[in-house]
Amino acid sequence: MFCHTSSCHTLRHTFAFISLTVFGFACNAAAQAPTIGGSCTVFPADNIWNTPVDQLPVASNSSTYVNTIGAATGVHADFGAGMWDGGPIGIPFVTVPGSQTSYSATFLYWDESDPGPYKVPLNAPIEGGSASTGDRHAISIDTNNCILYELYRAFPQASSWQADSGAIFNLLLNNLRPSTWTSADAAGLPIFPGLVRYDEIAAGEIRHALRFTVPQTLRAFVWPARHYASSLTGAQYPPMGARFRLRANFDISGYSATNQIILRALKKYGMMIADNGSAWYLSGAPDSRWNDSDLHNLGAVHGSDFELVDVSGLMISPDSGQARQATGSTVIVTPSTASVQINKTQQFQANQAVTWSVNGTGNGSINASGLYTAPSSVPSGAVTITATSTTTPTVSGNATVTVTPATPVSVTISPTSATVRVNRTRAFTATVQNATNQSVTWKVNGVTGGNSTVGTISSLGTYKAPSSVPSPSTVTVTAVSLADPTKSANAAVDISRR
Repeated sequence: MFCHTSSCHTLRHTFAFISLTVFGFACNAAAQAPTIGGSCTVFPADNIWNTPVDQLPVASNSSTYVNTIGAATGVHADFGAGMWDGGPIGIPFVTVPGSQTSYSATFLYWDESDPGPYKVPLNAPIEGGSASTGDRHAISIDTNNCILYELYRAFPQASSWQADSGAIFNLLLNNLRPSTWTSADAAGLPIFPGLVRYDEIAAGEIRHALRFTVPQTLRAFVWPARHYASSLTGAQYPPMGARFRLRANFDISGYSATNQIILRALKKYGMMIADNGSAWYLSGAPDSRWNDSDLHNLGAVHGSDFELVDVSGLMISPDSGQARQATGSTVIVTPSTASVQINKTQQFQANQAVTWSVNGTGNGSINASGLYTAPSSVPSGAVTITATSTTTPTVSGNATVTVTPATPVSVTISPTSATVRVNRTRAFTATVQNATNQSVTWKVNGVTGGNSTVGTISSLGTYKAPSSVPSPSTVTVTAVSLADPTKSANAAVDISRR
């Protein structure tokens, strides 16, 4: 279910990335990177794919996203042994030497694809099998040069590839795709680094985040994703690249050794939304050694067992996959930047027990739980929120706050004019900007609810014309904001006899 239609590619904009967190460091320690082919790391150890997120704060909208994806829906291992519907179960890949023949490729989305050539053998395994009508991913890794080649909707030709899109990644670097570019995946991310591979199970540890799908995503992406594939704008939908982890207190003791390795990785590294598809579907590579019945037991893990984490504080640059490596003495403040109107509040979080403070006087206040309240007027200087570790008081993290004036309330009405016959009705709608209270009081010629002479209007904005044409024949329907009764909007209504 990979949204690569032309409509998806017209939905482009640069999503506003959250600014960097300022860290206090005792040292910088990176985990060991996963490898492929013996000599290639799957991106550097400090890449965001390979960075633990088990100590990061839970994002404030975690429950919203979990409920949208499906709190009661179980995890599904979208990989396994044997065949399903004529193809291998999962997303296959092949390793090749540097001497592998390179093939040219033509793309439907050529403007967001790497031109190649691609070291993908023409007999490379295709996701879903050679006759698949699905995503048909084809993945190859040159293990001499550590280059990853990925194709989406790939069809081998006599001496070339035809695909919808393609991407090439140097596994030794932290490079990301250009902003708003797709890859062979909807999020603009590489696919291979997020696959569960049986060789990792055999080694006893998965050292990277996993790839997973959700039914609906936002028309947006967050770092390290580079692309979105949706027209949905509701705040309940998660963006591409959003990272979830299994709750630390989830009991994995009753699961098999294989599943415990997967679940430990979900606790430590989490998983990133990479595509639109079925809820909580984990991606992996097919392998005859998988026990499909055992993998099915992962279905007892439900969406409610996961939480959203904010990784923005790990970002060094929005155009790089390199991530700041946290230690136990690192204080990470989330969000790292915020814009707050005067007298309004903003919740801040830290990854450990801290004491909160605000610089200077007249810059607002923050309570023990990290709730900041902006001052009643815009301060002259910058506002800095500081979280100081209670265990290591010499270590702290900061966030920057921009205090802004209150945005005035305004009201719009639709339609702004209408002709209504006597005894007939017409519906009006009002929208209140810059206020959480969207309620309005409806009036006709200044009379709340109107009257029999000029017409009446309900609390929902349905106007009913009087039984005869008034004099003058044009009346005014007004919507008055309850949040700010000094703000209103008018519509002119002409009453006609027929």
